[in-house]
Amino acid sequence: MDNQSHNFSEEKPTQTPPRPPKRHSGLKQLALVAVVAALVGGGVGGGVAYGIMSHNPTNSVNEAVSEGKPGTTKVSNVSVNESSASSAAFAKVEKAVVSVVNMQKTQSTSSGLDAFGDLFGDSGSDSGSSGSSGSSSGKLEDASEGSGVIYEKKDGKAYIVTNNHVVEGSDALEVILSDGSKVTAKLVGTDETSDLAVLSINDSKVDTVASFGDSSAIKAGQTVLAIGSPLGSEYATSVTQGIISATSRTVDVSDEQTGQVTGQANVIQTDAAINSGNSGGPLINLNGQVIGINSMKLSGTSNSNATIEGMGFSIPSNEVVSIINQLVANGKVVRPALGIEARDLSSVSASQQSDLLKVPSSVTGGVVVAGFTTRSIAKAAGLKQYDVIVAVDGTSVDSVATLHTQLYKHAIGDTISLTYYRGSAKKTVNVKLTQTTEQLDSTTGNAK
Repeated sequence: MDNQSHNFSEEKPTQTPPRPPKRHSGLKQLALVAVVAALVGGGVGGGVAYGIMSHNPTNSVNEAVSEGKPGTTKVSNVSVNESSASSAAFAKVEKAVVSVVNMQKTQSTSSGLDAFGDLFGDSGSDSGSSGSSGSSSGKLEDASEGSGVIYEKKDGKAYIVTNNHVVEGSDALEVILSDGSKVTAKLVGTDETSDLAVLSINDSKVDTVASFGDSSAIKAGQTVLAIGSPLGSEYATSVTQGIISATSRTVDVSDEQTGQVTGQANVIQTDAAINSGNSGGPLINLNGQVIGINSMKLSGTSNSNATIEGMGFSIPSNEVVSIINQLVANGKVVRPALGIEARDLSSVSASQQSDLLKVPSSVTGGVVVAGFTTRSIAKAAGLKQYDVIVAVDGTSVDSVATLHTQLYKHAIGDTISLTYYRGSAKKTVNVKLTQTTEQLDSTTGNAK
């Protein structure tokens, strides 16, 4: 909770209205009852007596609210001066948060008409000729909106971090600054695996940049703020407050086209409201530091049909900094690869596990080596088809996703230890990571 201090001040009325006539008999009777109650009932009676004797029919706040006649209610003249850590933190970052507009070329209809444009002499085509089905008219339109945060100014440029899915498929990008100014943005680099992207804009209109905090120092229960443009720039720089529900959660990352789980992401869980359009916006602590970039939100129902609310996820700032530095320097993130065609052991039938793989029945998770790519470093190290990888550097892997997670912790040139089964025999081999994901030549899309 935020520490708040409240200072209440009340303006005194300039004139004291006439007091109503005293009702001596009624007041005397009430006072007499109170005195008797005090004598008989001790403290209780004393409380009643105090309440009656302290009654003030000319209370100034009541007079400010109503004059006693219907239709004469007024706003109270009590003012509140509030000092809030949340407000101060938001003020530090507010001007660094932007809306990111994904602009794409419109597609003409099968007849070559762009909606009803040609009926009114405005087809949106420079040539005026009817295009083929699904062709681009060349006219840019807003396809979607997300959020982003300016984190650096250098050499006349301002750099913005956002989500990869916010800018994916764009033909042009536009950034709306906190003051409503619109500027053209350039895509510096993207990383689908981490769902991060970096944009650059001219820094002439940028006065504020955000700073990153240490995400390894956060604690569950800590107050955080999520800032962004939920539902689009109409609600730009909206701020919601919550807590860190968990400092580290592992969630599956799926391919948007196939729906297949391709990896896992380590994220911060928060109950701060994160809605559509918040993606790419910052999650900040009460020091106004960015500790995460909002990326995903679970909504609707789970597999058990239980309603899920208040579960938002952010990419930890320490990982964000590592990725965006690579994107600015190289325009991409280089990750190591083993050069294998991989498949989850759990997707292989029990009969194939015993007859083809011949692994012990006690092995219930792992990654099957289904094949190799050209110049595979795993093959060169001695692995064979149908081996089942069960650990990397002693850490268990039970799926392709967990293999990714462990493998991507390493850089090119590192040496790792792979534990695997060949039939019923358990083996270990050291592999030097000299191959990158860009060098994979797989035709199945399952190369790792």
